Amino acid sequence: MMQILINSHQIETASVSFEEWVTAAVANELECFDDVLTRVEVHVNDENAQKSGPRNKRCQIEVRPRGHQPLSVTNYDESLELAVNGAAEKARHALEHLRGKLEERGNASKRAEAPVDEETVRENRDALLESDFFAQKQ
Repeated sequence: MMQILINSHQIETASVSFEEWVTAAVANELECFDDVLTRVEVHVNDENAQKSGPRNKRCQIEVRPRGHQPLSVTNYDESLELAVNGAAEKARHALEHLRGKLEERGNASKRAEAPVDEETVRENRDALLESDFFAQKQ
């Protein structure tokens, strides 16, 4: 079960209900990785303090997959809701990418362990012998 920590000390709306909403939004997006994540840290802040501006709400999510280096993603948007949802989606994509790389690596090792076709080995050996023969002739 993943532990989700919320850091929102610069946000005025940092209330229990806000933290519950952030926790639920992140948990919902990352639920398929619940068994591999040890901890998720969510940092939410307003880049321009009280001034309004485009895309000044920032959400950074750091996920810690068991046995791997932490992954960190950041999303800026005009509202806290959009920033959190965007960062959670980016975190899910980063974890899917990591899973794909690990599966690819696992499949590569399975291919290396696969039985080799004897005919292919024979053809490769014959080609090497032929190239050695021609190299000695010159």
